[in-house]
Amino acid sequence: MVITLVSHVIRTNSKNRKKSGEITMVMDKKNKWIPYLFILPALVGLLLFKIYPIISSIIQSMQELNFLDQTLNFVWFDNYVALFNDPVFWNSLKVTLWFNLIIIPLQVILAFGLALLLNSGIKHIGFFRGINFIPVAVSVPTAAILWNIMLSPEQGVVNSILVVFGLDPQPFLHSSSQALFSIIVIASWKGVGYWALFLLAGLQEVSPSLYEASDIDGASKWKKFISITYPMMKRPLTFVVVSLTVANMVLFAPMYMLTDGGPSQSTNVLMLESYNSAFQYSDMGRATAIVVIMILITTIIIAIEFRLLRADH
Repeated sequence: MVITLVSHVIRTNSKNRKKSGEITMVMDKKNKWIPYLFILPALVGLLLFKIYPIISSIIQSMQELNFLDQTLNFVWFDNYVALFNDPVFWNSLKVTLWFNLIIIPLQVILAFGLALLLNSGIKHIGFFRGINFIPVAVSVPTAAILWNIMLSPEQGVVNSILVVFGLDPQPFLHSSSQALFSIIVIASWKGVGYWALFLLAGLQEVSPSLYEASDIDGASKWKKFISITYPMMKRPLTFVVVSLTVANMVLFAPMYMLTDGGPSQSTNVLMLESYNSAFQYSDMGRATAIVVIMILITTIIIAIEFRLLRADH
């Protein structure tokens, strides 16, 4: 009797578990789309504001405007062939790469050094952090006008300082050999403080116990930087380097406002050439072809940066 009762209970429980499993499977099938609903807004935003503009640019780069009937005609790769045979494009590419080759390492080093300084325990550190953010708060047009006055060959304060030290006044923005470096100084003055904030946040996440342990071992400051600070800062550094690359690849406002690509095309970066092609020469096909090439170049550079700054290195 007992055995029969136990067997009945086991069979009943087994049937209940089976039914419960079947119900769970049915509910899982009904609810399997719920996670996708949560990511749908982000996915729609990605498609509308990232993927669609890229695809639209690629399509537009293969078109040409017919001024007679105001229609767009497909010319396929003719715009790219024309670019590759255009010495102005190659000069703009050279200027862009040279500009980024200098400004990205320079800004990263300056921002990292500034972040280390702002993370130190010196007196009135809050005041210095506020001073650091002033250039960031200044708008690009205001910064351009300010530096244009300061770098004036005749009455600029920078040349006045050089004269005090017995040096000759310099043409700066009016010289084909100095204009690009002057733009680099202006862009760095405007941006270094901003990127330093991200690195400062990363530094403050490093556990003080790591430095205390290294002090017990008698490690020097340089040893602590190599063994603790730099490895712990690889992720913030990667973010800053990649963001800097994107920002500087599309930077053209200082060139547009201060030099208009001159003197002698020495500051004519790709983004400025694309802007001029679109809004001065009404050649949207050429302009978007330049943008597509910039996207490819930027993607390659960022891939190399990710490879060099991998956290497991």
